[in-house]
This record gives sequence, structure tokens and C-alpha cells, in this order.
Amino acid sequence: MAVIEFVQNYDDLSTDQGYQFKFHCNHCGNGYLSTYKANQLGVAGGLLRAAGGLFGGLLGNAGNSAYELQRAIGGPAHDGALNEAVQEIKPLFLQCHRCGTWVCGKICWNPDKGLCKQCAPILVEEVAAAQAQAGRDQVFEKAHSLDMSSGVDVNAPTNVSCPHCGAATKGGKFCPDCGSPLSAKKTHCTECGVQMDAGTKFCPECGARG
Repeated sequence: MAVIEFVQNYDDLSTDQGYQFKFHCNHCGNGYLSTYKANQLGVAGGLLRAAGGLFGGLLGNAGNSAYELQRAIGGPAHDGALNEAVQEIKPLFLQCHRCGTWVCGKICWNPDKGLCKQCAPILVEEVAAAQAQAGRDQVFEKAHSLDMSSGVDVNAPTNVSCPHCGAATKGGKFCPDCGSPLSAKKTHCTECGVQMDAGTKFCPECGARG
């Protein structure tokens, strides 16, 4: 495979009909698509395969032979197309001499410092980002200082679904779907007085019938 001279991340969109590559900025991830380059042998092979599909016989065999030939010599042709794509897209990228990363010149480069924004952030952008972050933090601080649980009994048993029909609930004492009580009331054993869940038939402490 041909040596990639800059970005580490790229998508190979090539087929037997032609070559095309998409190169990604190592910082922001933006992609830049190279010009599509048709593979003449691949196109010929495709035409022969199509003709073979229509008429059968020798044309079909010729199409298969062209396809196998394309596969046999596709390596050097593919590498050549990749090198051309590199030369086409490379001017859109710049290499930071501090960290060595190749980044897109449009978004991730600080032209005043001659470094990528990761190493030399643009201060105006940093101020705007800091202001937005400070505003977000202040909103959270103000929200935390408010009593958002007024009127909520945190000691009361709460079910998110009805224990009888399984319907979703939004609090309250009764199911909005079937009307059944959402929390089973406790009861006490008539013999030993221990607390039991409603519906328990026998006391778990003394065995007496509930």
C-alpha cells in the first residue's frame, strides 16, 4: 500500500469501477473527499459482465476474465490512485510542528501562531467558550440552591409501575390505569404483633395464620 503522508484516518471508497478516498482531520474529524478517478479496466470489465448477463456465453466468460485481471493488477493501480488523492487533498491540511498532528487548515489551525489550535488556541474563541461554560455552571449552581422537592414525601413508598397491572405511574396513591392502590399497606400479626406485608398468609415470625 502507498504511504499516507499525512492524516492517519481515511476511508477507502474505491470499487472495481474506480477510486475515491475521504481523508479526515485528526482533530475535528471533518472529511475531505478526493476526486473520483474511474478505473478504465474496471469499467470495461463491468460492461463485459453486463453483456454476459444479457447474452451469456463467451461474453460472460470475457467479463469474468476482465474482472479477475482487474483483481490481479488492482494493487499498483489502487496505490497510484491513493497517491494522487493524497497530493490533491494534502494542501488542505497543515502539520503542527509542536505536536506533529496533521489538521485541517480551515477549522483547526491558528494562522497567527503557526500551530494547531490544540497547541495554540485562538484566545477569542477560548473566551467565548469560557463564558458559555461559566453561564452553564452558574445555572446548575442556582438550580441546586432551589428547593425542587417541596411537597414530596421522600419517606412514602413509591412505585414507578403498578404492582397489579404493570402500567407506568407518575406518583400518587392509586394506579391511573386500573385504580389499584400503588403501595401495599402493612398489617400486624394477631398473635405476636410483628409487622407483615399485606396479603401475607402466615406470620414470618411465629407462623400464625394472617
